Amino acid sequence: MEVKIGIARTSKYAMDYCGDSCDIAERPHGGISAVIADGQGNGLAAHHTSSWVVNKAVSLLADGARDGAVARAVHDYLYAMKDKKVSCTLTVLSADLETETVVISRNSNCPVIIKTPEYETVYDEEVGPIGVNRHMKPMMYEVPFEENMMVVSYTDGIAQAGRKRGGPQADFEKIMAIIRDNPAEDVDYVAKAILEYALEMDHEQASDDMTVVVMSILGQSQSGPKIEQISVTYPY
Repeated sequence: MEVKIGIARTSKYAMDYCGDSCDIAERPHGGISAVIADGQGNGLAAHHTSSWVVNKAVSLLADGARDGAVARAVHDYLYAMKDKKVSCTLTVLSADLETETVVISRNSNCPVIIKTPEYETVYDEEVGPIGVNRHMKPMMYEVPFEENMMVVSYTDGIAQAGRKRGGPQADFEKIMAIIRDNPAEDVDYVAKAILEYALEMDHEQASDDMTVVVMSILGQSQSGPKIEQISVTYPY
């Protein structure tokens, strides 16, 4: 079995800092998690918020904390440190090898999409961000591994692309078409294609920070040494 993750991100037009942050954590009992956060507002302040949230979540996951507990702990600290005045969305996508399930923790107004050869599921129930509501609870989902499963999440810069430009808003069905029309192994291409579609809706000038994360569960990996790979492109 093989897990692949693709991430594409861009900042709001004319902003030096992206208010979205994302990172990957290796789980101590096997597996990997992708963490995505969108800090309130834009620019450096939002970047500091989302970066802190992601770093804290990654540290807890690496220490063995369960996904739901991670969301609650990060919320409690943000709530206390920012005096319940700063919000942040948080989504954690985990491939847990111990349970052989995809675990999803969601505090975001954007959906998490699952596609397999057998079915499609969209998790989009209403849930609040972390940091402002004392009794926040994450929406939790757990789905058994399936070969060629693809899991997609993104921030609201994708969902709301086009809204501030006076034209049509991003069409969810167009995003679904990108997911449906590409194989599970093409995680980098799917992430970038969704981001490029959102930028097209914003006339190539992003009206908000944008991040797309795609995780796939593939079949048996090739025989021989197990080689882990990470590829990063960081424009400046």
